Amino acid sequence: MITRKRRILSLLLAPAVLLVPLGAASAASASSAAPANRHESEAVVVGAGQTWVVEQTTRLHSLTVAAGAVIAAPAGYSLTLTVDGVETGQSITATGAATTAIVPGTYRGDVVLSVAAANPVAWQGLVFPFRQALYVGPDGVDATRSVLAAVRGGQVDDSRSTNLRVSSTGEAFDAVYVKDAAYQLVGPRIDLVGNGRSDFVGYGAAIVATGDTARLVVDGARITTDGAVRAAVVADGGSSVVVKNSTISVANSVLPSDYRSTVDLAVMQDAPWMLGISGNARATNLVGVGTKASYVNSSISSEGWGVLSTDYGQDGQLTAIASRVANTGTDGYGSYVIGNVTERFLGTRFDVKTYATINRGGAVYFADSTREAVSALNTSLGLGLSHSELASIPVQPTVVRSERFGVMWHGPGTVDVSGGTLFETREATFLDKGQAVGITVDGSRGARLTPANGILLQVMTDDDPGPQFVNGQLLNTGVYVEPTSPAVKATGFDVTQASADDAAATFTDITLSGDFFNAYQGGPAGPPQPGPPPPAEGKNMTLTFDRSQVTGRITSSTARHAIDTITAADYRQLGEITNTPAPAVNNGVLVDLRAGSRWTVTGTSYLTRLAVAAGASITAPAGHTLTMTVDGVPTAIVPGAAYTGAIVLTVS
Repeated sequence: MITRKRRILSLLLAPAVLLVPLGAASAASASSAAPANRHESEAVVVGAGQTWVVEQTTRLHSLTVAAGAVIAAPAGYSLTLTVDGVETGQSITATGAATTAIVPGTYRGDVVLSVAAANPVAWQGLVFPFRQALYVGPDGVDATRSVLAAVRGGQVDDSRSTNLRVSSTGEAFDAVYVKDAAYQLVGPRIDLVGNGRSDFVGYGAAIVATGDTARLVVDGARITTDGAVRAAVVADGGSSVVVKNSTISVANSVLPSDYRSTVDLAVMQDAPWMLGISGNARATNLVGVGTKASYVNSSISSEGWGVLSTDYGQDGQLTAIASRVANTGTDGYGSYVIGNVTERFLGTRFDVKTYATINRGGAVYFADSTREAVSALNTSLGLGLSHSELASIPVQPTVVRSERFGVMWHGPGTVDVSGGTLFETREATFLDKGQAVGITVDGSRGARLTPANGILLQVMTDDDPGPQFVNGQLLNTGVYVEPTSPAVKATGFDVTQASADDAAATFTDITLSGDFFNAYQGGPAGPPQPGPPPPAEGKNMTLTFDRSQVTGRITSSTARHAIDTITAADYRQLGEITNTPAPAVNNGVLVDLRAGSRWTVTGTSYLTRLAVAAGASITAPAGHTLTMTVDGVPTAIVPGAAYTGAIVLTVS
């Protein structure tokens, strides 16, 4: 009796044996006119105006498809062309469409037309007809849904594949699709060239795992993709994906000439320029509720857009341990967090172009890969790392090197920095675009923040112009225009009181050198409306220093961009502002110096509340004098006292 494992292996390893028994091409039905040659292992020509419905998997030496010809599978099935084991010749039928078709041309070699059971996935009003080399379901490998002709090597059974080889030069073809199943991919080599279509569902991704019972372990993978939205790993629907000892790289490609940049999720295929980035490929996307994706001892890179993304999901977990996260082009982020997702980076190196992280609603942790921390995650995330694997993970700090910013917020969220984490950025370490944020930095084990431009925290008004509806389409055609009027006081907003809507940061046991600016403009809440009045527009920056030393300016400010009008062509100008210290209007600055802390003030600073604990101090640099006024009245700085009002610290 032939076991299921042996049967699958035979399908993969015997080059002349296919999933569906081969029939002569004459078994295929045709409308209009029949192809000129329809005999198995011979040449087939499908002429202009002809339609060939391929009823079963068919092998040929040559296939010619004329312009205006149609080759299709029966209803309920998909059709995939491979040549010499490489999926090829398929392209999206139109910009924004979900279906693919075989493009005109002549294909020679080991030509296989594979007929597989359909794998339709609904998303945003569309149905994506997935095609994949290997489909794994609850009962193991589903040969009826797999395009085994695209598996060029390896050993496969119902629970594991070893040394799987899949290559594609067509569009929207997946290598591995795992649904509601436990599976292992050991040593896969996956190379995909050509555009995908949606990295929200993984249509065109190298690997997709979906379903809350899906658990996929990828070990020793080498995955490359070169195509717009041709993601490497998509984790969806509550699945858990663990990638270890792997190298993953995705590259941008050329979008259709009629594609228009949009944030409409049904058709979105590139990075919104309003984030200050470009690119059209993300290496990882985590979507759905409760989904988990974890990287261990791996290198993950994207040319642009983003490396590790969470999008359109809730309460997920994204983790990287002892790994490298990198952008290889001119723009991009290391990670994106949304939907109350938790992201953890332990002993991980970031080499990014624009941001280490964009936070739109989640919690992000940067810390060391200590034995205790890694072991705890091994248990809580179900990583399945053995004792020897745990022992082999180096204990090291997280290092963030960014050619621009560290963390940027365009939604509320938190960031925690601890251990020996190093943030080495050319511009602001933390960039808050008018959001309620929480920052916690613990320097007791050596954490350091070193912005080259000297700005540790920049709070500013959001300069994202947003999309616009153009002829019924939501397009990224907005324009940011610099306000020309000064800030107007928002009645009822208290610049002296901390609130949950603040940009709040706490620094413990750390030495800091740099400036803190609150340039949020705010203003009146708008004209009266029925019902309760809306909150006044304002944003305070609330800073707490505990046993910490800070040298720099901490102040409210006014800000201006380098240019007054910013369009898509000027996307790198977003976030680029110059600060002028100025009294607060709707941008209070609250400073709490706790015992053991010292602030060395390097320039005029405008505050709205200052608390100096006993055992804390405020000084000027050597050779300078520091004076303070509160509401215009000269006031001595006394440890153990707190001051509220229009506070000005002057260095002379």
